[in-house]
Amino acid sequence: MAATRRETGKEPPLGATTTPNRRWVMLTVATVGFAVNFWAWALLSPLGPLFKDSLSLTSFQQALLVAVPVVVGSVGRIPVGALTDRFGGRVMFPLVSVITIVPVLFLGLAGHSSLAALLVGGFFLGVGGTAFAVGVPFVNAWFPPERRGLAIGVFGAGMGGTAISALTTVNLVKSWSVEMPFVVTAVVLAGYAVVAWFVLSDAPGRPVPSESVGRRLAATSRLAVTWQAAALYAVAFGGYVAFSVYLPAYLKTAYGLTQADAANRMAGFVLLAVVMRPLGGWLSDRFGPVRVLTASFGVVAAGALVQAFTPPLMPLGTFAFLSMAAALGAGSGAVFALVALLAPASKVGSVTGVVGAAGGLGGFVPPLVMGALYGAFSSYALGLGALALVAFGTLLFTATVVRKAVEEA
Repeated sequence: MAATRRETGKEPPLGATTTPNRRWVMLTVATVGFAVNFWAWALLSPLGPLFKDSLSLTSFQQALLVAVPVVVGSVGRIPVGALTDRFGGRVMFPLVSVITIVPVLFLGLAGHSSLAALLVGGFFLGVGGTAFAVGVPFVNAWFPPERRGLAIGVFGAGMGGTAISALTTVNLVKSWSVEMPFVVTAVVLAGYAVVAWFVLSDAPGRPVPSESVGRRLAATSRLAVTWQAAALYAVAFGGYVAFSVYLPAYLKTAYGLTQADAANRMAGFVLLAVVMRPLGGWLSDRFGPVRVLTASFGVVAAGALVQAFTPPLMPLGTFAFLSMAAALGAGSGAVFALVALLAPASKVGSVTGVVGAAGGLGGFVPPLVMGALYGAFSSYALGLGALALVAFGTLLFTATVVRKAVEEA
């Protein structure tokens, strides 16, 4: 490392001095941690229809129930991202996982008998969603710049934890009891926390900021990339989150599917988005994030416009949803390739926190809007039409403002 400094007059690129095998071990453990915490974060979504029937909830109350963990997990990413810059993923991954166990057990053992208890438990369940802001700066520090798009995309595939929740939660309730999925998830979280504590280590040479969290967040707010990436992620990942939490209710209402069938189809949506996220990162490394984002938002706009007319589920409706899933996954991966390209290394966690919060908040609003519009008009057309307009506007923003920022970097 010293020779490299003498020859260039600069520090070697972050991640350049670590071995490939070590990098991939860290990436694998971080991705598993993201998936496990997202599994916990998404536990209420598959059970939304069940609670709606058992507690006689309105469409808006059902939407609120599944949206509360999303908004808390999203806003919580801002301080958690800043804390990760300071303390590193070695500390923060086990800490977030252990804290998440508490609301999981509360919901499973005592908090599912009333709407108020579910909302309180869901509020604290949001902690699981902050794991994203731990993993991005952790992985970013382990990989050199030319590999970060792929690496962060692979890590982002941990959002497939929502698919685990969709595939297992309802079946565990049917086979055992409503408590079982929560108990199983708590055990997995505890096991992961132990593994992470002994296996994870922060990247050599990781910059550790000395300023206070408040000063770092203030400095982060002055970076253009923070707000540009936040706007893009609010649509890309926000759209993914919105569909992953609300799609079972939508399919059950709009197409008359059973709860299990709707949950399985949502899992298919999630899995495709998960597969496409690292591909979006890899394509961004090859062709640039702007091109990937522009194409992604174009596909989302077209798919939402088609679905606004509630076409037959087979084949057109399914094709529209799967196209949007692929585009939202690729776009989510491309956003953090953009962050890795433009954000200072010492502020990646803080930037990630703000951007991740925007993505989660972007997923909080649509379910509430869809539930309210359906309650008022008995139609989802207006909500899906609005998504098409927002996606098209984001496409134009990417092709102009974001493109200019990348060209000037």
